[in-house]
Amino acid sequence: MIDSNGWLQECKHVPSPFCDSRNEQTPISLLVIHNISLPPGQFGGPYIEQFFTGNLNPDEHPFFKVIHNMGVSAHCLIRRDGEVVQFVSFLDRAWHAGVSSFDGVEKCNDYSIGIEMEGSDFVAYTEAQYQSLVRLTKQLMAAYPAITLPRITGHQFIAPLRKSDPGLVFDWSKYRRELKRKDKSNG
Repeated sequence: MIDSNGWLQECKHVPSPFCDSRNEQTPISLLVIHNISLPPGQFGGPYIEQFFTGNLNPDEHPFFKVIHNMGVSAHCLIRRDGEVVQFVSFLDRAWHAGVSSFDGVEKCNDYSIGIEMEGSDFVAYTEAQYQSLVRLTKQLMAAYPAITLPRITGHQFIAPLRKSDPGLVFDWSKYRRELKRKDKSNG
């Protein structure tokens, strides 16, 4: 359930300072799937939350020296075990897409929601992650009806020369098939 302030109920909230207000006239109409692992290729630990909140210690890993001041965020992270962590209200603009364009419209952060999958371009995502992503996507589609199946994409498709996530291992067919499946409670 998404409350009137744009926050998921029953998930961990870790507010990020790396966001700002959306233009109220621009409807939320795009869902962008990403991946992240910190350090690269390693899962678990506190580093993603620290990164999205500006608290990443550059001395803990050589890669952190490069990224610790980047000032990026996403609306949500889906961990390997399926846990959802929310960093930014869906009503606000998270800084996840960077220079980007979808269907000829630039600045995807202005009208999109960014979901990070804990993973990499080369390691399959877990079943728990797909289940959480499908559940979250259905909630987002219900709350923001301009998000439809054709308006769900990967970072690699909105910034193709810059980004490669969620990678070739992301199973778009499985994800879309599950989104189309009716809930058993709905018949």
